[in-house]
Amino acid sequence: MSDPAGPTDDVEGGLLVQPQLQQAQCASSAGARRSTTLLVCRRVAVTAAMVLLVVVLASLSAFFLGWASLVQMLLVAGAVYLCTGRRYRWFYVAAKTAPRDIRAFSRFLRVQWMMHGHAKRNVTVAEIFQEMAAKYPDKVCLKCEESEMTFSQVEEYSNKVASVFMEHGYRKGDVIALFMDNRPEFVCLWLGLAKIGVVVPLINYNLRLNSLLHSITVADTQAVIYCSDFADAIKDIAKQLPSKVALYSWSSTPNNFSHGLGEKNLTALLQNAPTTPPVVPEKPDFNDRLVYIYTSGTTGLPKAAVITNAKYIFITSAIRKLADFRDSDRFYCPLPLYHTAGGCMSVGQSILFGSTLVIRKKFSASAYFSDCQKFECTVAQYIGEMCRYILSTPPKPEDTQHKIRLMFGNGLRPQIWKEFVDRFNIPAVAEFYGATEGNANIVNIDNTVGAIGFVSRILPAVYPISIIKVDPFSGEPIRDKNGLCMPCEPDEPGVFIGKITSNPSRAFLGYVNKKDSEKKVVHDVFSKGDMAFLSGDLLVADEFGYLYFRDRTGDTFRWKGENVSTSEVEAVVSNAAGYRDAVVYGVEVPGNEGRAGMAAILDQEDNLDLAAISEGVRKALPAYARPQFIRALRQVEMTGTFKLKKKDLQTEGFNPSLLKDKVYYFSSKGEYQLLTEAAYQDIIAGKIRF
Repeated sequence: MSDPAGPTDDVEGGLLVQPQLQQAQCASSAGARRSTTLLVCRRVAVTAAMVLLVVVLASLSAFFLGWASLVQMLLVAGAVYLCTGRRYRWFYVAAKTAPRDIRAFSRFLRVQWMMHGHAKRNVTVAEIFQEMAAKYPDKVCLKCEESEMTFSQVEEYSNKVASVFMEHGYRKGDVIALFMDNRPEFVCLWLGLAKIGVVVPLINYNLRLNSLLHSITVADTQAVIYCSDFADAIKDIAKQLPSKVALYSWSSTPNNFSHGLGEKNLTALLQNAPTTPPVVPEKPDFNDRLVYIYTSGTTGLPKAAVITNAKYIFITSAIRKLADFRDSDRFYCPLPLYHTAGGCMSVGQSILFGSTLVIRKKFSASAYFSDCQKFECTVAQYIGEMCRYILSTPPKPEDTQHKIRLMFGNGLRPQIWKEFVDRFNIPAVAEFYGATEGNANIVNIDNTVGAIGFVSRILPAVYPISIIKVDPFSGEPIRDKNGLCMPCEPDEPGVFIGKITSNPSRAFLGYVNKKDSEKKVVHDVFSKGDMAFLSGDLLVADEFGYLYFRDRTGDTFRWKGENVSTSEVEAVVSNAAGYRDAVVYGVEVPGNEGRAGMAAILDQEDNLDLAAISEGVRKALPAYARPQFIRALRQVEMTGTFKLKKKDLQTEGFNPSLLKDKVYYFSSKGEYQLLTEAAYQDIIAGKIRF
């Protein structure tokens, strides 16, 4: 006899539950279909968005760059897609970077539209400034410590300058050099000369003797305006100057003092000059030369790079739009005004856009954020090693008691980036990259740590820059079987180039010296007959197109079969040495292939912590990248853009008997020991090995 409970359990457990399972399975199946449908919809939506984006970009590119450039861009984009093995990954990268690219492209189009308007009007920098002066006559234009000038005062002063030199016979195309330190009158003087079409070489006021003479003569200068504070520097070269070069002295206070150089007293001449705009016999044009700005001279004598009105406007407008400066911003610039960074990017914000600019005669690390607080600046500029110097100062309340919303510049090392912005409470950093003489500039627009800019992975040719394969030691491009340059893969170091086109913003103006210009141009890049500006800087792009600086070609050296990037090692050594100045280079060691790393570190007080440096390089660097020698420098030579010079140090080597500085070597114990004459001889003889 069966248990009556059994069938009941069977019914409940089998016949009744089965429909529930079927219902659950149906629901699951329906859910899966819905998920599949949603996934398909998402893919369709993404694809449609990408197609729409491409159509919009293509239309705008065709309008601004022309159909020929558009076709080339599409061919390059298609080649990139087809050559990518994992094509779905391309869509992921494209989707992830599309917001960045759209934002950058829209800003760049605004720059192009602005340039188009200026070119159509054929306006110059001086004419745009006159519009700003009429719009903001009583607004502070330039402020330098305790002195300041309004827009109307700058306009009147520059009109005086134009009148004086017109009266002295100078006309459009003539060249008058300016040798002066940071002050509002520096801008007034070159702006006044620009009003009559005179080209102004902006000369580094730290130069002396041969470098100063070279800078004046290489520009074929007809006159020199010099600040009376630097009269001795002019005296030292006066007899070697060509007889045609006239001298004008300027001082902050009126006087009748003569330096005995047959100079004219410009201060006295300006006193009674008219303040009305000059009536010029020949109007300067949009594409005419404006100023010459000299390269920093890290690899020899300074070279004079050509800056036209068009290029000056483009540089200033591009950084403003891409970095998202605001009309309400107040700028702080402690950089020298004779270089592009300070003289164009910051000064240009004032004279072209009506912003107030606070300048400082000389950079002070301890006063940087105190100045920003005092003058209520909202945007501050840096360059070279400035951020490291600021970071090395003792903490104080002013570090965060400021209104800085953005810092922009070139040279903030990735190794100190986060520490810097955290300590000083900096919301955003717009790191940029570019060469004064070049035609390619990039900007980090989204605060990506360490990046100096980016190249689009969707349409890489929309902004014609690229990274090509080169020999890291000679800098010579590596070519394929057809004789064309080879683009780098993601994470592969190469040299940054900018394609040369007929577009004024893409033209390569180069240097005054044509032979120097020719050395910076590479031919047959991606097709026969095309040309590009060769920067000489090794960069690397990651999968998403972000660009990172690696080194200068020629600075990289090879040791133990590996390539060593000097910039990376310099950052590690500097941090380990307490943010001191440090340069790294390779030196030849007999019996060894390649070059051993050598670090020269500033040690004015003979208190270098060798133990900390030893520990720092052991932790942060692979064995082949660790400096095998350290030179404790009593003083260090630096360029005007706060870059350290290393060429002479490399030539001097590591022989302690030929050097006044102490030299140390990395011993087998993993620590730095004093390099005596006996130890040096053992290294030469191969008894001490690395």
